[in-house]
Amino acid sequence: MTVTDDDPEDAALRALVEPRRRAILRLVAHDELSAGEIASTFDVTRPAISQHLTVLKDAGLLVERREGTRRLYRARSEGLDGLRAFLEDLWASSLDTARRLVEADRGRRDDDEHHAAG
Repeated sequence: MTVTDDDPEDAALRALVEPRRRAILRLVAHDELSAGEIASTFDVTRPAISQHLTVLKDAGLLVERREGTRRLYRARSEGLDGLRAFLEDLWASSLDTARRLVEADRGRRDDDEHHAAG
């Protein structure tokens, strides 16, 4: 597997590293909110929130809709699909590794018990 800067999962992960961006995504997960409404929940400047919104939008995690002079934002669930698949694959692989380790350990213990009894 080749990793490039164009991988949507990488863009999503980079965007979500920042805690405020995750908080913004939670805010707009179920409601469409204006940039002002989003900014009012944080103790940072509106330009800072605007930058976070741009990063999330560029990563494909937000949709922006204009209504007159207002910009409204909502989460774009499709933007998380690739990331969700990546995490599910990673989780399944980790579970498979854990299963193999437990089975190998169980096999060693069974061998140890067999040798101790013999």
